[in-house]
Amino acid sequence: MAFRFVHTADIHLDSPLRSLSLRDPDLAALIGNATRQAFVGIVDLCIEEAVDALIIAGDLYDGDQTSMKTARFLASQMERLHQAGIDVFTIRGNHDALSRITQELILPPSVKVFGGRAETVLFAKGGLDIAIHGLSFSKPQAPESLLPKYKPPVPQAINIGIMHTSLAGAPGHDAYAPCNVADLHASGFDYWALGHIHARTNHKGSATVIMPGMPQGRDINEAGEKTATLVTVGDDRSVTVEERLTGIAQFGRVSVDLSGISEWRDAIGAIETKLNSERERTRSDHLVARISLSGSTPLSWRLRRDGDLLQAEAEQRAESIGRTWIEKIELAVSSGEAVTSANADPVAELGELMRGDIITRQGFREDVRQLVKDLLDDIPQESRGFAGSDETQFEAFVNTLLGESVEDITARLKATDREQS
Repeated sequence: MAFRFVHTADIHLDSPLRSLSLRDPDLAALIGNATRQAFVGIVDLCIEEAVDALIIAGDLYDGDQTSMKTARFLASQMERLHQAGIDVFTIRGNHDALSRITQELILPPSVKVFGGRAETVLFAKGGLDIAIHGLSFSKPQAPESLLPKYKPPVPQAINIGIMHTSLAGAPGHDAYAPCNVADLHASGFDYWALGHIHARTNHKGSATVIMPGMPQGRDINEAGEKTATLVTVGDDRSVTVEERLTGIAQFGRVSVDLSGISEWRDAIGAIETKLNSERERTRSDHLVARISLSGSTPLSWRLRRDGDLLQAEAEQRAESIGRTWIEKIELAVSSGEAVTSANADPVAELGELMRGDIITRQGFREDVRQLVKDLLDDIPQESRGFAGSDETQFEAFVNTLLGESVEDITARLKATDREQS
């Protein structure tokens, strides 16, 4: 008889979304509740598929939470699994280590939370012996590999390891229990249920090594479909892996080329067409779109000047499509007008002067960098991601900020110039 389980990680229940709340509280409410809905969907999947176990590879919570609403919600979902005869095996990730709920919540006896010392749970399923290995970390930092601390594989058993790890490192993720994938394949385990990195990866080799990604994205940096992993271990010890959709709201980047478009109505129509196309491809209940407008168009100045109208028009089209949200609109359009002695446009000349002289001055750039850093110091840590996660990304953000500021200034001057002419 096969042994079947669902593997998930990085649920981040009730994760605060302060940066999204600043732009659209209704959208923030949708995404904030989506983490719960995704977890309910995972529990539903376990029950519908009549699996033997649910494995959660860390970061069930999102830091130092004290809300008992989160605790009651989690307890109710664990009770559903308990009543269905489904065991739960979970470890604490770096975010769970900060949570008071982790220490205080009383869960059904069918839930096994691995502690700070490596443990192995051994049981039989049909003709298979199953050994599940787990290890939690009590602190949010784990600078060294945890792999040497795991117990060796149990001979003749199906060995499943649960680990929260950054592997060799990933952009946007703190280094946590770093580990070499080759060492996981050489460990003698059959399946490694990983967590921590929010993008799904299947590391092929002698073992089945899966980083499932998070089941629900929370911002544009966590775009794309989000899934959980349904695993079947056959009587012949073969391991079969299936992805099952869990995300309630899917973030996606929508690029719209406005080259040659000169009428506002046509530009809005192009946006609507691309949104419709993206909505049709999206399997999740909701699409949360970041629109990027590019190309050479005479509308360049107006799109920048009337950004609030552009946002409202796009949101109206998204609402008519249904279950579609506009997270943000990015402008990378240009007027395509070259400055020559023949046209001698003073606004265009000013733009060229700003791009070529003013914003390239080291003193000016340093002033802007310091303004951004002062701003970052004054806002919550969760809202600072827009400026990048390292020095290289920060400098790229400053470059973008300087470039867009020139375009915005010249667009407003251009608009005034045309209105007066």
